[in-house]
Amino acid sequence: QVQLVESGGGLVQAGGSLKLSCIVSGNIFSINGIGWFRQAPGKEREFVAAIGRGGIFPNYADSVKGRFTVSRSDANNAVYLEMNSLQSEDTAVYYCAASLYGSRWNEEGRYEYWGQGTQVTVSW
Repeated sequence: QVQLVESGGGLVQAGGSLKLSCIVSGNIFSINGIGWFRQAPGKEREFVAAIGRGGIFPNYADSVKGRFTVSRSDANNAVYLEMNSLQSEDTAVYYCAASLYGSRWNEEGRYEYWGQGTQVTVSW
């Protein structure tokens, strides 16, 4: 079993920044990819970013490229999502998730374990 706990969400003005953290515990040695997804009110959950073991293969949704940065500290069992130039469209609940697979981390079905989510609200 793997547990994930997100933190760092909150209320921020448009153009501002936030850094989300995801702490991973349990059978961490089985994990390959860690991903971030988000779900806005009335919308389906969507892929945001993902990263592999040791920080390899970071990848992003087109909507966040150049604004968000995903990083990983295996020593601290943590994954981070640094979000800059936030826009109202970024308002959502953000989830981190763990994948035992080695590829296709942009697909929700590739993840076995999910955190509870943290709310990010971007105001005008």
